[in-house]
Amino acid sequence: MEIIKLKEEFIKLGQALKAAGLVDSGVDAKFVIQNGEVKVNGTVETQRGKKLYGGEIIEFEGQQIKIEA
Repeated sequence: MEIIKLKEEFIKLGQALKAAGLVDSGVDAKFVIQNGEVKVNGTVETQRGKKLYGGEIIEFEGQQIKIEA
């Protein structure tokens, strides 16, 4: 499981996917999120701008990313 440490209060979902290296660009993030391929805390999330806070888990293509405050 990859861990992303927050530098601010939150990180947006699209930014988190890019930071973890799971997508190459914001455009790629937009498409995989809109296509329902990304889960946040076990639920499909379709909002690229969804704010993620410490303790949340992202799932994409069998990979997990944990957001830490």
